[in-house]
Amino acid sequence: QVQLVESGGGLVQAGGSLRLSCAASGRTFSSNAIGWFRQAPGKERGFGASITWNGRNIYYADTVKGRFTISADSTKGTVFLQMDSLEPGGTAVYYCSTSRRVCGSICIHNRWGQGTQVTVSS
Repeated sequence: QVQLVESGGGLVQAGGSLRLSCAASGRTFSSNAIGWFRQAPGKERGFGASITWNGRNIYYADTVKGRFTISADSTKGTVFLQMDSLEPGGTAVYYCSTSRRVCGSICIHNRWGQGTQVTVSS
């Protein structure tokens, strides 16, 4: 089975940028796509972006289009989420997940990482 570990979170000012990483190990390519979600305290988990390992298929939530960029480096088994123009509402724990295809919340995401905290200050 694949294991996922997120990293790159931290404290950033509104309008700033962070680059998150999702490192996959084990059966890295047993699933076709990796997605990014976030969950703030007291809020439901929300989908951000998903990508196939070859980078040819990408799906963004409307809420992040134009600000976030997802990419994949299959040679390193790592998916990245470049987050620009961060807003205070982006404060949340960010998770990566596996899925059979590029898809958001309506699809099954079988494996999850432990999450990385992102805090956006005003």
